Amino acid sequence: MPAVKAPGSLARSTLIRMGVRIGVIIALTTLVSYLHIFRSFRDETLVQMERTVAERTQREQAIFVLAQDNHAVLKQALAERLEAWSQQDPTAAFERLFSALPDGTIRNNPQGFDGRKMPGVFVPKGVPLDAELRRRILASYEVVSQYGPAFHVRFTSTGVTLPEGPIIGYFPEGPTYFQDLEPTFSWVSMEYFKLSQPEANPKRESLWTGIYEDPPSKIWFVTVSTPLDVGGRHVATFNHDVLLADLMHRTIGDHLPGGYNVLFRDDGQLIAHPLLKVKSGAAPYNLLNDPRPPEQVFEQPGTGAQRADLRTIFERVKAREPQQRVLELPERELYVAVGRLEGTGWTFVTVLPESVVSSAAFQVARYVLLFGMCSLLIELGIMFWVLRQQITRPLVGFTQAADQVATGNFQVKLESSRDDELGRLANAFELMAHEVHQREEALRQANEGLEQRVEERTKELQEVHKQLVETARQVGRAEIATNVLHNVGNVLNSVFTSAVVARERLGGLKIDSVEKVASLLEEHQGDLGNFLSKDERGRNAVPFLKRLGTHLQSERQEIQNLLAELSRHTEHIGTIVKLQQRYARTPQKLVETVDFSELVEDALRINHAALTRHGVDVERDLAHLPPVLTEKHKLLMILVNLISNAKYALEVRPEGERILTIRLTPPAEGRFRLEVSDNGMGIAPEMLTRIFQYGFTTREEGHGFGLHSSALAAQEMGGTLTAHSEGLGKGATFRLELPYTPEQQEGLSHA
Repeated sequence: MPAVKAPGSLARSTLIRMGVRIGVIIALTTLVSYLHIFRSFRDETLVQMERTVAERTQREQAIFVLAQDNHAVLKQALAERLEAWSQQDPTAAFERLFSALPDGTIRNNPQGFDGRKMPGVFVPKGVPLDAELRRRILASYEVVSQYGPAFHVRFTSTGVTLPEGPIIGYFPEGPTYFQDLEPTFSWVSMEYFKLSQPEANPKRESLWTGIYEDPPSKIWFVTVSTPLDVGGRHVATFNHDVLLADLMHRTIGDHLPGGYNVLFRDDGQLIAHPLLKVKSGAAPYNLLNDPRPPEQVFEQPGTGAQRADLRTIFERVKAREPQQRVLELPERELYVAVGRLEGTGWTFVTVLPESVVSSAAFQVARYVLLFGMCSLLIELGIMFWVLRQQITRPLVGFTQAADQVATGNFQVKLESSRDDELGRLANAFELMAHEVHQREEALRQANEGLEQRVEERTKELQEVHKQLVETARQVGRAEIATNVLHNVGNVLNSVFTSAVVARERLGGLKIDSVEKVASLLEEHQGDLGNFLSKDERGRNAVPFLKRLGTHLQSERQEIQNLLAELSRHTEHIGTIVKLQQRYARTPQKLVETVDFSELVEDALRINHAALTRHGVDVERDLAHLPPVLTEKHKLLMILVNLISNAKYALEVRPEGERILTIRLTPPAEGRFRLEVSDNGMGIAPEMLTRIFQYGFTTREEGHGFGLHSSALAAQEMGGTLTAHSEGLGKGATFRLELPYTPEQQEGLSHA
């Protein structure tokens, strides 16, 4: 004996479906909120980046402007000192301050020299000294002595380089710098020296070098140089050095949270980067065309992605419009703000990863999701109470009433005071049970008393005749009741099948997966962002919820379709009962507008669950007919019976070969034809006339009422129902022919 499946709860299953769908809506709402918050955060961040870069550009630019102003003062002072020395003999002053050393160089006299307080002087070996060059050296020494200590507040060193090779500089950080220089050391190869030459600087303006490592001190500098021409002749170049370490500290150390700053020159030379620091002894790195491997250039070469980001940033910055200060790099997931340092050929860039903005937006969206889930739980609690009171309890009553009727107890009491579908169904069910009970009781009484009345009153023929007429009437009422039970039974089979399929659908919902995902999210609630982005299970959570939502939405649609079928079935039951009640009282007709295509689909939907369970393929060949006036529910009853009989006839066929065809032909001679065909067991020729007799059936569980009542209904509608078959195993066709009365024609006749 098969195990009895525990009954499910419609309220609980409906609640679960609705809860899942509302949860999906909350998730979608959270996603929309996240996108809106992300856009707001992004716009605010871009404005902040643009404002920050503008402020930083002005701040960093100040030192370059100050250097130019300082050089203007130095040029004026040196020109004045050269004019003063032009009328004096420099020999005594020069020999007092400087000495010719055995290595061939000229440097400061060791006696009393302190490189932390006074300028250093270096004349390379082999430079010829004449009076004019000595005057320039003395004049430069006096100017650097006067201004170098004052300028040291902002600049590492202040120096004067003469075209012949001598250099005079104030460099307190290297007090013995000029004493330690090699005798043959030359400045000619240095970039700042080259920038002072007329061919490299025809405008004779202040220019900034890239970064470079000073060979003697192994210190990285950036230098601004300004040439001085007197009488069309280049006589000196002023230099200010800025330590790269100080520049990088200001550039890199002060940045937006989560971002970083980069400084590069127009020709692609990298000035400053938080991770890419050039090694000692290596030339500066060029972003565009440097062929060297990164490990040969940088102390820490970083990753390929970082260098690719840097190159992309440089290319996009170079290609931007001049007024464009904020760029979005979606392919790199970066935001970039750009500032130009005037007069230097340098660009200051602030870089902010998109993840910084998205993480902040995600934190806000997480709270939206939590509040939504709390609201969902409250709503589900209210809905559970309403569904239990309004749906579950009445359906349990219907189930118990059906069990009572099945056991022969017709004293059914249902909640029929409700003014809705369930209330109307309860009234119809009670009425049906009452009518069936009366007819069975009448038949029983008639059978019990018939023999006694015949034996006692054989001589009273007239009275016997009267009694026989009464008995015939009772038999007719029993036939009506039997028809009602048969037709209602067909529909109740579909109701039961739809209910079973709906219960199977509800049982197959993956609700436990939602609880598992919720538990998993609750376990990682404190670090939900990292869990969803880095943990393997977390990354699969959102796609899983999306797939689960799609699955549940599909299941909801299927169950809604089944519930809609249940509603149509119950409505059809009530209509059959009312129709048979009217039939029992008077032969009046209930004529209404019918769309044949919709009526055929209704009949198929009533039998849909059984057809699907038996693997029957339905083929439709329906000619287009305008709506006609006919008795809709009689026609629907005939179609339901024919489709149900065809389903049973197809059981002899293997699944995949069971074909049911419904054909509607155009009207001819004022009649239309509707055929229901199958390729099932067929009908023997001798049976073609018997199948419409009352009580005749070839099925063990059949009653023989369906075709009989259908043929009678066709006759009452002015038509015919006939059967055609080529023999056993060759299928059968049932043909219904009815008068064709279009709706428009009926309206004209009434007019």
